[in-house]
Amino acid sequence: MPPVGQESTHASPKDLIAHVQFKGIDFSLQTGLFINGQFCKSVSGKTFVTVNPSTGEEICHVQEADKADVDKAVRAAHAASKSWAKVAPHERGIMLGRLADLVEKNKELLARIESLDNGKHFTEAMAADMPLVIKTMRYYAGWADKVYGQVIDLDDDTHVYTKHEPFGVVGQIIPWNFPLLMLAWKFGPALATGNCIVMKTSEKTPLSALKIAELVVEAGFPPGVVNILSGYGPTAGDAIARHPDITKVAFTGSTPVGRKVFMAAAESNLKKVSLELGGKSPNIVFDDADIDKAVEATIVGFTLNHGQCCCAGTRLFIQEGVYDQFISKLKVAMRRVKLGDQFTDGVNHGPLVDELQFKRVLSYLEDGKKAGAKVELGGGRFGNKGYFVEPTIFSEVTDDMRIVREEIFGPVVCAMRFKTMEEVVERANDSNYGLAAAIHTRNLHVAHRMANEVKAGTVWINTYNRLDPQVPFGGFKESGVGRENGEYALMEYTQVKAVIMSF
Repeated sequence: MPPVGQESTHASPKDLIAHVQFKGIDFSLQTGLFINGQFCKSVSGKTFVTVNPSTGEEICHVQEADKADVDKAVRAAHAASKSWAKVAPHERGIMLGRLADLVEKNKELLARIESLDNGKHFTEAMAADMPLVIKTMRYYAGWADKVYGQVIDLDDDTHVYTKHEPFGVVGQIIPWNFPLLMLAWKFGPALATGNCIVMKTSEKTPLSALKIAELVVEAGFPPGVVNILSGYGPTAGDAIARHPDITKVAFTGSTPVGRKVFMAAAESNLKKVSLELGGKSPNIVFDDADIDKAVEATIVGFTLNHGQCCCAGTRLFIQEGVYDQFISKLKVAMRRVKLGDQFTDGVNHGPLVDELQFKRVLSYLEDGKKAGAKVELGGGRFGNKGYFVEPTIFSEVTDDMRIVREEIFGPVVCAMRFKTMEEVVERANDSNYGLAAAIHTRNLHVAHRMANEVKAGTVWINTYNRLDPQVPFGGFKESGVGRENGEYALMEYTQVKAVIMSF
């Protein structure tokens, strides 16, 4: 294992290295597929372009994986799986901790790559994303030697115990909105429990994971334990979901694609599936709430990552006694949101990830206007270059409008009045989704009752978007199956074996 700080000895063809320059950023990056500890070209020789969302201009070409590359990566992972599962758990923890140290050492470069490829502002990537990535890896490094079974007392002549064993080769498909954080959420529990990984990153944001792949080698992970493929869902993603030698698949993304992953897993080898999917989360403000604090939480709730957040608080329910005051304060507070490219000082809101998402969000804005919703703020494109959309507040909306019922995945919030707790519970739960919710109140009884009655996997009280690796995250209803984070995530990557011994 190379010690921390030592460069990888794995060579890569020179034409797989991209040299990137943008606004003072100057770095070189591997663009190949990471299979069996090395970067390589795709079997087909195909590549695709990744772009800077602020300009729409090309950053570089990366190798494009398809089924043949997935097969190659699975073979490497399968070959490594038996020996990796036998590595002492504390040694796996040491390697995960070493990877966290390397991520911390390279956090500024990783944040710049993430911002360039994804569009989120560099200060946000440094202040929010990178600390959580590092914290998640260290959290699961600590769990590696603490996965225990049970001893079950049947009778004096029988000894019964359970073991938690890894699946072997797991497939992981991550989205483009938080590339590094979603990688960490998947890496941590899978590696801590002794699994080998075949991960597909999003074709919209492949670059930061390729830098992580370099650090995986430097951290000392054996070849084949981690494999990272850049590619598209219908080809590489589908091949992972259907592969007969992958016995567990984890997917984060939209609900429609999650259904396809589930079906592919069922139609192949009935592999275990965990899904973290979409949402249309209610953000509920009661008359007795701290209005200024609730306004701040609401802004975080629908503008974090430019609204490209599965748990975004996009259905804003405000009790009628404070509705007008709240909307007025929200509009004033939103004046501090400054749009611009991801590396300009003073900017705190960047572009959407690509042209497809940009057009999708604009189409919802137009649909809302045509349906009779009132635009309180924003409502259109910002500037004439790149994929910028103004943060938008709609009022005078009804529960049956598309902008209220469907996940927009942009900086759009729909404000609605309510009278009673019973009414808002019914309306908040009137959704196919159940990922998250927030309650703003000073009344402890109201807070607990609402937390009990709202059907969501996460309920925040007087805050929004508080995410920590110790706390499970996942959805009810069509927002997913299984949990990320916390001890609960370890269950997604282990199989329970019962051993019964008779004397």
